[in-house]
Amino acid sequence: MEYRVLGRSGLRVSALGFGCGNIGGLMIRGTPVERERAVARALELGVNFFDTAPAYGDGVSEEHLGQALQALRPTCFVATKVRLGPDGLADPTTTVTRSLETSLRRLRRDRVDLLQLHDPIRRVRGDGQPGTTEVLEQILPAFEALRRAGKVGFVGMTAIGETPAVHRIVGSGAVDTAQVPFNLLNPSAGYAVPRGFPTQDLDRLLAPAQAHGVGVVVIRVLAAGALSGQLGRHPIAGSNVDPIASGPDYATDVERTRALQVLVREGHAASLVEAALRFPLASSAVSTVLLGYSSEEHLETAAAAIGKGPLSPAALARVEACWGEMASRH
Repeated sequence: MEYRVLGRSGLRVSALGFGCGNIGGLMIRGTPVERERAVARALELGVNFFDTAPAYGDGVSEEHLGQALQALRPTCFVATKVRLGPDGLADPTTTVTRSLETSLRRLRRDRVDLLQLHDPIRRVRGDGQPGTTEVLEQILPAFEALRRAGKVGFVGMTAIGETPAVHRIVGSGAVDTAQVPFNLLNPSAGYAVPRGFPTQDLDRLLAPAQAHGVGVVVIRVLAAGALSGQLGRHPIAGSNVDPIASGPDYATDVERTRALQVLVREGHAASLVEAALRFPLASSAVSTVLLGYSSEEHLETAAAAIGKGPLSPAALARVEACWGEMASRH
């Protein structure tokens, strides 16, 4: 397993992370034996970064991760999140504090290594989502207070919402990490995309993140599973797969993967899933690639792919040609 430094935090995290969300579903709907075996196997493979959130299964993910880690007692990093929502914005300090306290009870820990803001961010508050001023002046200071109290190691964000708002927070110096959507269907966090490209443009967010020492945790690396190229889903995988910062719906994303199959035909990767997992590793800004699992088999497949390292320069050049084709079709 390759390890990379998580920005200015200094933490050495595995290039492959263990996501405990609803999309993969293993840590929510898997059996106790399946969950513990998968976590144990991940640790054997060298995975040391585990990410969860209260929103995943309404706390079930945190509870189940806590059970597994208590049984195994490994040395690893645990990250969770806070989502304020419309109601929580009325009193951010109380909401953040209560959320973390509840998370710690579920996780059976007295601190977490990383606490992240889970809400989409807007330039100006609206639709129950915080604006940048609130995030910088009220919400993140509440996170910092918990850090000073010793309950949080580092502070991060989920880099979703309006692109200028996300850039402002990343460039503010107020966060140590950012979870960034970055995949073969929406590479705009790392590349200038062609005119007409059919996704949100994240305006090369990886560059300012790296410049400000913000550790990048890649999310949606498989576009919620669409980069398998298949409409069918694992029985315990989440059924609500509205992508973040990719296409308008899952079926559209699956259709768009056809342009990328050339990577397999030309021998750049053994499968589209492998290509998708290796793609973000080419960026030095990326610290870890977070993936959710439906089975231990998915974990083994991902670890094998990550173990092959970044896509080659020739493969990346081929990918850029594919993006031009996607833009022209849109």
